[in-house]
Amino acid sequence: MTEPQKTLAFVVYPGLTSLDLVGPLQVLSALDAAGPEFRTVVVGETLEPVTTDSPLRIAPSHTFDAVTDPYAIIVPGGGVPTLQALADRTLIGYLARAAETAELAASVCTGSLLLGQAGLLNGREATTHWLFRDLLPAFGATPVAKRWVEDGPVITAAGVSAGIDLALHLVERFAGTEAARRVQFGIEYDPEPPLGPLDWSDVPEDLGSLRELVLREGLAGRPELRAKLLARA
Repeated sequence: MTEPQKTLAFVVYPGLTSLDLVGPLQVLSALDAAGPEFRTVVVGETLEPVTTDSPLRIAPSHTFDAVTDPYAIIVPGGGVPTLQALADRTLIGYLARAAETAELAASVCTGSLLLGQAGLLNGREATTHWLFRDLLPAFGATPVAKRWVEDGPVITAAGVSAGIDLALHLVERFAGTEAARRVQFGIEYDPEPPLGPLDWSDVPEDLGSLRELVLREGLAGRPELRAKLLARA
């Protein structure tokens, strides 16, 4: 008997960070080419293209209603629009419903906040972009400063580029180490940033003001959300 196909659903909403989505999507799409066991889809409330925080617009391949029982959901993050999406009942409701039967719920960057709003982080270790890691306790999570964190059926990745690391881990988990190694060679993922690794003792001071801007604009008109997020930050 043929095993049912396992659907990996990347969830999109307006204003997301494009690399949060496209990086891990590129990696996990390799599973589609490897055989019929997996299929990778991009789901949104409608099929209309959504904006990102770059000039790129993304057209979902399926609607939420068309993918009700994915094997895994992967949620990208972003800045102001992601905080605004915490109040999007359709989006949060889809995440909560899909996670009831999914084997895995994953996030990249501040997408973890959306998982938290859907009730998926309570009692778990989690991570997110370092600027917003202290917001995780608002959802009952224990913040962890790691590239990605796996706790039961939930895996959260740190900021933006960490989504590629997370996706390679998932390929290894789903298809084995050799498959993950082939994908890593295929995308030539061998980072050598021109300024070297990040020095966490020398964080640019102006990024603190960026955090405040995102919080102020993202939570504007939502005092209940602001109180929830900042009560323990």
